[in-house]
Amino acid sequence: MNSSRYSAFNDARIVITGGAGFIGSHIAERLVECGARVVIIDDFSSGHRHNIPDGVAEIIEGSILDDNVLAASINGARFVFHEAAMVSVPESVEHPERCMRINVEGTQRVLSASASAGVKRLVFAASAAAYGNEPTLPCTEDAAPDAWSPYAASKIAGEQLLKSFARCTPLSTVSLRYFNVFGPRQDPNSAYAAVISAFADRLLRGEQPTIFGDGKQTRDFVAVANVVDANLLAASCPSDLRGDVFNIGTGQRSSLLDVLRAMAGAVNMPADPILADTRPGDVRDSVADISRARDRLGYKPAVGLEAGLGALMQSKSVKGAS
Repeated sequence: MNSSRYSAFNDARIVITGGAGFIGSHIAERLVECGARVVIIDDFSSGHRHNIPDGVAEIIEGSILDDNVLAASINGARFVFHEAAMVSVPESVEHPERCMRINVEGTQRVLSASASAGVKRLVFAASAAAYGNEPTLPCTEDAAPDAWSPYAASKIAGEQLLKSFARCTPLSTVSLRYFNVFGPRQDPNSAYAAVISAFADRLLRGEQPTIFGDGKQTRDFVAVANVVDANLLAASCPSDLRGDVFNIGTGQRSSLLDVLRAMAGAVNMPADPILADTRPGDVRDSVADISRARDRLGYKPAVGLEAGLGALMQSKSVKGAS
């Protein structure tokens, strides 16, 4: 941990929307270690109280669509990490209006409250879904957005809102385009569970995992610890960030079949998936060019795919045995 750079977090009031969720709770945990006074806003529609680490100063149960909740929570905050969202592509296809309300209107309300409260910087959980089926790999931030789902469209809109607020107010903003994040606390029980979490759950129950498609589609899988590093680096970056966009991945691509084999091998289980039809909105291949984040933020993924998968499977095995 870069203790000198992260001294900006010590004793600072820091708000995390969606802080009881998968990524938000990991950011909260790291900020508590930095001495921050962490405030979590979550409506617990998908987050869980058991995810929240010890040491969080305040937990506010409420929606990012509630201006009163936002004003009371963000008042006095130095930084805001905006993680609250509808995060599922299939769910966004089924419920596009709800997706837009949460992800677009919600982001606008968080930005308005942050600007009014004099927040120094807002860090936004953007998405690699912005690239769609980008034919040129690796994906670079200068590629034109190409939304293949309402979810992707909502995240692109969020990035544009961050740029507009940074141009019209003193609020500094930065968007981090997450690629395929995995790690502990990722919910495997949702109908829209992320692939690695769903694989782990099925394998440890002795069941066949399902792959939507032929399994040869590729993704840039990034351990959640790396994503937390990126968030703290973006918040503490001394440069004047005005809606800047950064890819957060590893720069390495892996097929779903390769990932499944690695996970099954870690627990001595057979890798024998059920192949189902490709889902609407899913992209075929994705991998990040992380040079901009490396050069401007100092981002370097410290946890590789194999180590991250091994640690995840071990943690789930221990939890299941306890």
